[in-house]
Amino acid sequence: MPKTPDYFQNRTILITGGASGIGRATAMIFAREGANVIVADIDAAGAEATAAEVRKSNTGAEAIAVDVTDRPSVDAMITRGIEAFGHIDFLFNSAGAAGRRSSFLDIDAELWRKTYALNVDGIFNTMQSVLPHMIENNHGVIVNIASMAHRRGGPGHSTHYASAKGAVVTLTMGVAREFVDRGIRALSISPGPIDTAFQAISSPELKQRMTDDVPMKRMGTPEEIGEMVLFMCSDACEYMTADTVYINGGGGFR
Repeated sequence: MPKTPDYFQNRTILITGGASGIGRATAMIFAREGANVIVADIDAAGAEATAAEVRKSNTGAEAIAVDVTDRPSVDAMITRGIEAFGHIDFLFNSAGAAGRRSSFLDIDAELWRKTYALNVDGIFNTMQSVLPHMIENNHGVIVNIASMAHRRGGPGHSTHYASAKGAVVTLTMGVAREFVDRGIRALSISPGPIDTAFQAISSPELKQRMTDDVPMKRMGTPEEIGEMVLFMCSDACEYMTADTVYINGGGGFR
C-alpha cells in the first residue's frame, strides 16, 4: 500500500497484456486504488472487457488494441493513452509468452524470433516510446514481467523463453540506471509458476513438477503479482530501482 492516502487517485497506468491473466488482475487492483487504467492487448475484445470491469470501480479506463512487436502500433498506443488521460505515470509490461514448449535442439528459427519479438522487442518498444513523456514529467515507474526461468535456463522445455526473460532483467536494469536521475524507476518481477492461461502450453506432468518444486505446494495467483506491481509503483517503494523481485513461494529456481 502507498504511504500517501489516495496516492493513485487521478494517476494513470498503462498495462500491456491487460486482457487476461496477470495484466487483467493488475488492472483491477489499480482500479480499486482509484487509478485510471489503459488496457492494451492484441486481443481487442479482451481489452475492452477488462476496461469495462475497471469502469465499474468508477475510474477511467481506455481499451487499446496493440501489437507490442510493432513499433508504430506501440507509438500510437502511447499517443492515444496520453490523449485520453493527459499523462501516463506507470507502465506495466505484462504481455509475454513462451509460444510453445520445446527442447533446445527442437527450437526452430521462427520460435526463437517470435519469442524474442514478444518478450524482448515488445518491452523495448514500449519503454522507449513512453520514456520521453515520463522524462518530461520528471516522474515515472516501469515494471516489466520477467521470470524465474532466467535463473534456471528452462532446460528441456523453454530455453528460448528463459533466455528472453533474462534479457528483460538486463534491459530493465540498464534503463533504470540510465534514467534514475530523471525521476524514473524501472523494476522487473520474476515470478515462479503462476496459475494463468499461460500454463495451458505446459503438460500436466510439467505443471506437477513445477508445483512440487514450490515449498508452498501451489502456483501463485495473478493477484499476488498485481499487488507487488502496486507496491512497486507506490510512494512506499521510492528507493527501489533496477532490481528484479522473485515471487515464487520459496521455490528452488535459484
